[in-house]
Parts: sequence; C-alpha cells; structure tokens
Amino acid sequence: MKGLLYGKLKMFIRKPWPFLITSVVSIMFAFFTSQSGANELSVPYTLESSGSATTEAIIGNLNENESIIFKERSRNDLEEEVSEGKTEMGILIGEDDYTIIASAETPNVPQVNQIVAKAYQKVMQQKNVEALASQKGIGSEDVKGWFDDSAENPAFTIDETAFRSDGDWVYDVKLQSLFGFSLFFVIYTIAYNVATIMSEKRLGIWDRMILSPVKKWEMYAANLIYSFILGYAQLLLIFLVFRYITDVNFYGNFGWVLLLLVPYVFTIVALSIFITGLVKKAQHFNAVIPIVAVSMAMLGGAYWPLEIVNSEVMIGISKVIPITYGMEILKGVTVNQLGTEEILYPVSILLLMGVLFLGLGLNFMEKRHI
Repeated sequence: MKGLLYGKLKMFIRKPWPFLITSVVSIMFAFFTSQSGANELSVPYTLESSGSATTEAIIGNLNENESIIFKERSRNDLEEEVSEGKTEMGILIGEDDYTIIASAETPNVPQVNQIVAKAYQKVMQQKNVEALASQKGIGSEDVKGWFDDSAENPAFTIDETAFRSDGDWVYDVKLQSLFGFSLFFVIYTIAYNVATIMSEKRLGIWDRMILSPVKKWEMYAANLIYSFILGYAQLLLIFLVFRYITDVNFYGNFGWVLLLLVPYVFTIVALSIFITGLVKKAQHFNAVIPIVAVSMAMLGGAYWPLEIVNSEVMIGISKVIPITYGMEILKGVTVNQLGTEEILYPVSILLLMGVLFLGLGLNFMEKRHI
C-alpha cells in the first residue's frame, strides 16, 4: 500500500494544477462573498468650528470606534451625499452640540446618535473638570493626566456577556462564506480523485496489480487514503490562509476547527465511493458530481444559513446532506460556542453517513465489476 501511495504522490507532484486551481477558486469565492456583506458603515461629518480643541477631541473619540468609519466632508458635499442617497446620514459637529442629517430613519441612525452622544459626554465631562480644577489652580495638563491614568488603570471593569433564546442565532458572514465554499469545493477535489478507481479498473491496471502481492483491500485503501489526505490538505490550506493572512476570527477555536474537519472529509470520500459504485461510465460520473455538489451546497446551508429557510420540506431534506452537519459542526465550535456534547451529535451523524456510504459503495463496485 505504501508503494501505491507513493505512486499517487508522484502523480500529484507532476500535475498539481487541479488541486491548486480549486483551492484558489475556493479562497476567492469565500473572500469576495464575505467582503460584500461585511462592509463597515461610513458616516461623513462636517466641523462647524474648525480648529477647535473641543471638536478635535470629539473626533478623536469617534475615531476610536471600530464598527463605524467617520470621514470629514465639506458641508455642501455632506448634504449632497445624503440627499442623493450615497450615504445614510451625515453629522454637523459643533463645540456644544451636533446635528444628524439623515435621508431616512434607518436602524443605524440611533446607533450613530448614541456613539456621538457618548463622545460628547466624555469630552464635556473632561472640559467641566478642567474648569473646576482651574479655579483651584490646577492646570489642564494635570487633569488630562488624571483621565489618561483612569483609562489605563480603571477602578473597576465591566464584563459584557450576551444571552440568546432558543430561536436566536448568530450570523458571521465571513465564517459563513469561508465554511460554505470550502466544504463545497472540496467535494470536487475528493470526488474526482476517488473516480480514478473507475478509470484504473477500465484500463486494466487493477487486473495487473492483483497478480502482484498487493491485496485488493490495499488498493482500495490507498485510493481512499490519498483522496482523504488531498481533500483535508485543501481545507487546511484554505483555512490557514484565512487565519493568518486575512485574519478571520475563529473565536479561539482554530485548532478544534481543523480537527473537526476530519469526519466531514471522511464522509465526502465515502459519498464519492458510493456515487462511483452507482454510475457505469466516467462521463456519467462527471455529469452527476456537479449536480450533487451544487444541490448539497444549496440545501445544506453552504450558500446561505439554514436559519433563514422557512420551508419544512427543505429543512427535512437538509437532514440527510453531509454539508448540513459539516456547517453545523464548524459554526457550532466557533460562532455558537457549543459544548462537546452538542458537537458530538453532528459528528456522529457524519461518521454514520460515511460508514453507510462506504459500505454500500464498495459493495456496488464489487458486484458490478467496475
């Protein structure tokens, strides 16, 4: 079996392009789809008191916010952008108050209003303390030092936690795209490598190998192990790129994500064997795999979250699709922060599917002498 695996490796080194192209396409799809839905809110502002220390301090506080980008514009440009619908709102920032100009009452308006009000409150608080301190002969630099020290060494801290009811769910567009397209494209990598069994049998390679000391189960095992390694390597490559280059947040469980890819890859290898055992020709296999892969991606929640699907029929069909449980595992260990017991259920379903597909597929292949 080692010789068979070595031969497969040599063939891969000679022609690595299908593997690399599929990996690059998967990365591109995952990256661009995640960026299209994860754009930060941009809010233009105009300083009505240009050069004022108060307004500059307010802008400094606003720029500390990570979820909203504040950009300075002239008064005319700001009003034009809002009126033409290029931006949801704009802010006129003065020393003592501010005005929000909005084309409609969108959900972002109260959020921005709260952020700006908090920035004003912080600056005004420091300004009032400086006024009181100056009456006692204390300089503004000393007061600023007090505020800096309190920010670096607060008297107490507040930990934020969130709770969700049973009907709530968390949506992370970057992880949804990464997990979905990775699990989708790896189907092609695994399936077309498993399908080489069919061509090798037709060419008589297996008949010649049976005459050698190599056993038939070793030939099957070598092909399956090679397909598994190649599929897992592709997922590993994609996830490493997003982890260390694009800096995607895996919620501290990147190691668990890599480990829990194993049952999904095993199930796809087994499913590919099952499909290979059903079809008669390589042309039939090439026609079936795209249909199966796209259908599973659509019904299994790879393209969009299953939580937004209302059809009971579609939800029922998704229960027999491996991608459903692959997505459930990966999102469960990251965004949903599920425990071990909750993760074991989809893992068990995938392993059960894999064993079932593998047994049926090998049985079909032997009976039909493919």
